[in-house]
Amino acid sequence: MARSARAAGVRRIVAAAFQNETSPELASLVEEIEWMRVGQLGRMIGFLKKSGVRHAVMSGQIHPKNLFDLRPDIKALLLLGRLRERNAESIFGAIADEMAKAGVELLPATSYMDEHLAPAGLIAGPKLSRREEEDVRYGFHIAKETSRLDIGQTVVVKAGTILAVEAFEGTNAAMKRGGELGRKEAVMVKVAKPNQDFRFDVPVIGPLTLEAARDAKIRVLGIEARQTLMLERDKLFAMAAAERISIFGFAP
Repeated sequence: MARSARAAGVRRIVAAAFQNETSPELASLVEEIEWMRVGQLGRMIGFLKKSGVRHAVMSGQIHPKNLFDLRPDIKALLLLGRLRERNAESIFGAIADEMAKAGVELLPATSYMDEHLAPAGLIAGPKLSRREEEDVRYGFHIAKETSRLDIGQTVVVKAGTILAVEAFEGTNAAMKRGGELGRKEAVMVKVAKPNQDFRFDVPVIGPLTLEAARDAKIRVLGIEARQTLMLERDKLFAMAAAERISIFGFAP
């Protein structure tokens, strides 16, 4: 994200970085970086205001396990206390509202990342069999429904049977669970929510996703075209070729 923003002509980049989440490597790519714990909303807003930020992008993820070690500050506690439902949509939406009050507009997470969005069709790896194409299509419709219900955006399919549905554990853990049931040659499908707010929680795959697929003996990664970010593409495509795992962009 930082490299792409720089290439697009952004002159000054500052980063609100999270301990045990953000890569330290980011410090060398930005003018200013502030390290904080997950949950320090007041500190983040204060940092953005002090730095003169007017536009921000959420990039990367917060690992689910770190949400159980959440130590919210007063501002975060007040925000959480106002929410009737606590999911990615409601929490990040409320954070975006707090940022707006401070004069900071939250841009789509796909900003500056157009070249990293998945195209339609076969992206990497071997051509899909007819059965695998049918599993991608079936998994797409099921994943759209589970994501609409705010359960998860990923499913694992084999021969027309849903083996696993992602919940709080995250994509890679769901793939491991599905792979254990499918034993080999299962299909993973990951989609955007039907009413996806592209400011946050955008579908993403990268080398770690492919490593999880290899370990789970999953044969195909089906992702929604033009809605899914592919990180470290060169490494991702090289791994897909070496492991003979297909990456397929599904366009409904």
